[in-house]
Amino acid sequence: MSHVIVAGVGMTKFCKPGQQEPYRVMAAKAINIALADAGIQANKIQQAFGAYIYGDSTCAQHAFYDVIQSGIPIINVNNNCSSGSSALFLARQAVLSGEVDCALAFGFEEMQRGALGSHWNDRESPFDRTTPVLAEYEAPQGPLALRAFGAAGRHYMNKYGVDADIFAKVSAKSRSHAVRNPYSMFTNPLTYEEVLNDKVIYDSYMTRTMACPPTCGAAATIICSERFAAKNGIANSVKILAQAMATDTEKSWQDPIYAVGKGMTERAAQQVYNKAGINPEDIDVIELHDCFTTNEVITYEGLGLCPEGGAAEFIANGDNTYGGKYVIGPSGGLMSKGHPIGATGLAQCTELTWHLRGQAGDRQVEGAKLALQHNVGLGGAVVVTLYGK
Repeated sequence: MSHVIVAGVGMTKFCKPGQQEPYRVMAAKAINIALADAGIQANKIQQAFGAYIYGDSTCAQHAFYDVIQSGIPIINVNNNCSSGSSALFLARQAVLSGEVDCALAFGFEEMQRGALGSHWNDRESPFDRTTPVLAEYEAPQGPLALRAFGAAGRHYMNKYGVDADIFAKVSAKSRSHAVRNPYSMFTNPLTYEEVLNDKVIYDSYMTRTMACPPTCGAAATIICSERFAAKNGIANSVKILAQAMATDTEKSWQDPIYAVGKGMTERAAQQVYNKAGINPEDIDVIELHDCFTTNEVITYEGLGLCPEGGAAEFIANGDNTYGGKYVIGPSGGLMSKGHPIGATGLAQCTELTWHLRGQAGDRQVEGAKLALQHNVGLGGAVVVTLYGK
């Protein structure tokens, strides 16, 4: 068996911290929606992988027990912002191995307001390899994620002679997509002039609306074998055609762009393209990791969607939205839909599954046959997944 089936998907509407239900409730809702979507009972699930980064150990069990207490293996997954896709990676492997026929990947997060910070300041940080790179390039001080992606954006501008308006245009594009998404946290329009004139939060160029907000929510995906799908009447199915995870190499520390995952993205994407026997030009719709719009721009090149230094022209030509070469972030992306860390990768999976099924409503990418997902966590891991009808 080389392919697995996305049998069912589900997610909650994302919201701001303080407006959420308990993670247990949100996660159970997302799982139950995915079960209903697949048309199966919870006792069919043979293994589960629960993703989150903020919470005590075994939170995944606590959430899953609201759905069923069936005694199955439940694995808690923390791989920074790629946690949701890492859970999906493990669920796919479990089914591909033949160990199980049906596995669940789910993710959830209750985030706090404000910039992300460490809760473990009494020990070494996994980002100790990143900070010297930022110091070498004289990145201003600030919270780590803001500093890292801000420095990457500054390095990109200096390297290719472009202005910050390209990042503002991407933010406005993402919001124009989110307006059509009932699951998005932000649904009000936003112009690129408003982005440029918003409050500056880093290095004189990065404004508040170039950064994704802290978010709460949950999402779930049920993965099964083709045999299980046939036996249980699962139709209108989407397949995972290829998937790859990459982590850092020494190349990651050569400059700020590579420090935020460009090298990992390049290697994971190329593995996926090679496994599936496709080129980037074959893809119709993409959900990528736009935690900052600087990272969306960098990722265009990392995924091979445009040449090195070609992002400004790519954006100017509208090749990242409806009517262009690709529709990127039809959900609104992390930037506007929101980024509840453990749920993010599975929300991306849900969105792309809807497009391939023709169930994405007003934001439907017509005739979509191939969909690509990109999810990055600093420290680090990138998961790239290719879906097909």
